[in-house]
Amino acid sequence: MLASRLAGLARQKTIAHFLGQSTPAADALAAAFRIPNVVQNLLGEGAMSASFVPEYARLIKSGNTQDAERLKNGLLGLLALAVTIVAALGVLAAPVLVDLLVPGFEGARRSLAITATRVLFPSVGLLAISAWCIGVLNTHRRFFLSYAAPVVWNAAIIGALFLGADRSDGGVIWAAWGALLGSSLQLLVQLPTVIRVAGAIRPIADFEAPGVRTVLERFGPAVLSRGVVQIGAFIDTWLASWLPIGAVATLANAQLLYTLPLSLFVVSVTAAILPALAEDTVAGAGPSGSALVGPLRQMAFFVVPSTVALVALGGHIGGLVYRSGAFTAADLTWLHATMGAAALGLVPQASARLYATAHFAFGDTVRPLRFAILRLVVSTSVGAALALFGPRWLGLDPKFGTVGLALGWVLGGLVEWRLLRRSVRDRGLQPGTDRGFGTRVWVAAIVAGGAGWGVGAALGGAPAWVAALAALVTFAAGYGAVTIGFALPEAHRLLPARRR
Repeated sequence: MLASRLAGLARQKTIAHFLGQSTPAADALAAAFRIPNVVQNLLGEGAMSASFVPEYARLIKSGNTQDAERLKNGLLGLLALAVTIVAALGVLAAPVLVDLLVPGFEGARRSLAITATRVLFPSVGLLAISAWCIGVLNTHRRFFLSYAAPVVWNAAIIGALFLGADRSDGGVIWAAWGALLGSSLQLLVQLPTVIRVAGAIRPIADFEAPGVRTVLERFGPAVLSRGVVQIGAFIDTWLASWLPIGAVATLANAQLLYTLPLSLFVVSVTAAILPALAEDTVAGAGPSGSALVGPLRQMAFFVVPSTVALVALGGHIGGLVYRSGAFTAADLTWLHATMGAAALGLVPQASARLYATAHFAFGDTVRPLRFAILRLVVSTSVGAALALFGPRWLGLDPKFGTVGLALGWVLGGLVEWRLLRRSVRDRGLQPGTDRGFGTRVWVAAIVAGGAGWGVGAALGGAPAWVAALAALVTFAAGYGAVTIGFALPEAHRLLPARRR
């Protein structure tokens, strides 16, 4: 997972270097990437895991390996048929999709987005099949390859950008072709391991395979549940297209950074706990009431300091990742404000993902869908008002409407978190850690954040990368020292064995 996210940062830094942030080319590429990213988020982290993994794990746990084989191949056949149709329609309807997604785009920016979308759309099918591979591998407790495979996708895009940098469009179309090639490679590197752990692959559209109807019944609500969040992202992109040039790219750049802690410390935890909770449910006893406490502590230990770092040191972080080439100091200020606002919702969003995963393990995909719909209503209504009118009320540049969109995400996420928390409590699961743990983690993060900010300010006359590294090293060392001083087990596990 770490390798994948670092590769993602390298990809986005390369895009920012060649295309900048406040440019039509950067906006066009960010809009074109939105559609395959949505499919990956829907299937890779949501619907496929929520619907397929529990049923597949149940069949394997109960010893029905033949039925598990039929389910695996039957679902693959149905998925391949569906995504082939979707990909073909997407290529044909690219102009309509772009006009729906970013209606504020005109002229060359619109044309470039349409061409890039057409090139990218076949990758939708490849990413969907890749998500099926992830589901198979996670059920068989093979987690590394599932989340390391995207490295090749990012590498292909980076290589394409370097090859196409001298073109008039800055390499946008080359980047799209690189993403299509990378999607193919991402799938191919997973297939040998899938065959080794789960047997031969024989895709056939088999509605009668054991478990297929159950998976499809859960798949719809799970897609809608994750889809509601993605609809919110579409609406935010739609709104951003009416803001000054660069708003769509700024949202994409901010999203990559503020979701990094979720990808590193939350997705991996939820991916690992879903098969375990599902197997406990199959066994009949069900998970213990404290089953979520360990994962919640593990996530909070990393997500809380990530929140503080993005708010207090976001300028340094953004500068290290993006500041070069066409990316300017004004772009960095815009980026910091947007991702700092979005980072305020990281902790509830992380907990909500774990609570939703617990519902999926119980076979309940409907209740998370209801809560996600309410989240969408709150986040889009608040975000739209703050984005379109907030800067005017405060006398700010209209481009800072992206901060209003981010604050809408935060408020909507808080509503969803609260509802999911109450729901898991009603199921007999403990939905939080002890208050003392949370207090110590927040105190350590704030103290470390203050120390890092002070060091960065004191080195204001030094090269930007020197001040940034010094501030971040101070922050990390400070957080580690304070949490070790508080005797938190999570901190001591990070020490070398001899030191412990």
